[in-house]
Amino acid sequence: MTTLLLDGRPVPVKLVRNARARRLSLRIDPGDRSVVLVLPARAALSQGLAFAESKADWLRARLAAIPAGIPFVDGASLPLAGVPHRLRHDPAGRRGVWIEADEIHVSGAPEFLARRVTDWLKRRAREEIARRVDPMPATLGRPCRSIRLKDTRSRWGSCTSGGDLSFSWRLLLAPPMVLDYVVAHEVAHLAEMNHSPAFWRVVATLCRDAAAGRRWLKANGALLHRYGQA
Repeated sequence: MTTLLLDGRPVPVKLVRNARARRLSLRIDPGDRSVVLVLPARAALSQGLAFAESKADWLRARLAAIPAGIPFVDGASLPLAGVPHRLRHDPAGRRGVWIEADEIHVSGAPEFLARRVTDWLKRRAREEIARRVDPMPATLGRPCRSIRLKDTRSRWGSCTSGGDLSFSWRLLLAPPMVLDYVVAHEVAHLAEMNHSPAFWRVVATLCRDAAAGRRWLKANGALLHRYGQA
């Protein structure tokens, strides 16, 4: 990790060394508004930074196009299963975090609101994911060893050869069809550790509308990282 000055402000730059890359390349990580600089195996860091500086106008335009973060504060709106909900701080409440109609109420001191909301979303995501995963491995004859939650920006889920499944808790914010698709995708890897036609056939047996979930995630997935960000 290093930084690049744009208009006098430091912008974080993530360095990715890729032995298969044939040229320098840049992209923006919308989650933390950082620049990702991909370096071929033999490229010097100084060469990469000079390349990034030469693309300053492009970087400014891309960074400016990223929607602002939506912190978890009283009055903020966030989607739950794709449905907008308003956060309401209820300091006199004694129920932790709970839903009333289209509002998410949070008790306790205001400085703990963001953490309480995040923890609550993670617990709810685990419940929703586990409920979906539970019947699937038996249909494939392959066991699921564990389910873990993460907050990675590079992938929405993963599956190990040992049967460990990982998912981003932010999938709880997307429409249910998206969570259905990602769960089916990772469970299918228990049977097919690839993306072959056989793999996609397994996905289709586990999720009726996988294509729609995949399309939504490709078009809107990056926006899920706005939530909880200042």
